[in-house]
Amino acid sequence: MTDVNHLIDGYLAIWNETDAERRRALIERHWTEDAAYIDPVMAGHGHAGIDRMIAGAQAQFPGHVFRQVGQGEGHNARLRFSWELIGPDGTEAGIAGTDFGVIAEDGRLAAITGFLDQMPNA
Repeated sequence: MTDVNHLIDGYLAIWNETDAERRRALIERHWTEDAAYIDPVMAGHGHAGIDRMIAGAQAQFPGHVFRQVGQGEGHNARLRFSWELIGPDGTEAGIAGTDFGVIAEDGRLAAITGFLDQMPNA
């Protein structure tokens, strides 16, 4: 079994990496070529699609970072963990969620399905 905590750390590092070249390298390291991400507001497929999606989220929330909440868990090539978005001033942004993932045989992410547990009122 893949080290789930290492995979979660890499996943969050991708979301927090603002340098496009370094982010793409992290995506290649942690996601399979045909990987897919989906949540209630966005989706990305393959390395390029995931990169575009993350770049779009960073543009929408400049200076914000994702931080893990609690411990991640994994079993049978699956993982789950919770996260929150932190604003540039270090305060919670009011956005939090739980992600469920599928781990490929090579130890990289094959899929993530995200659920939003907390969102500010629109």
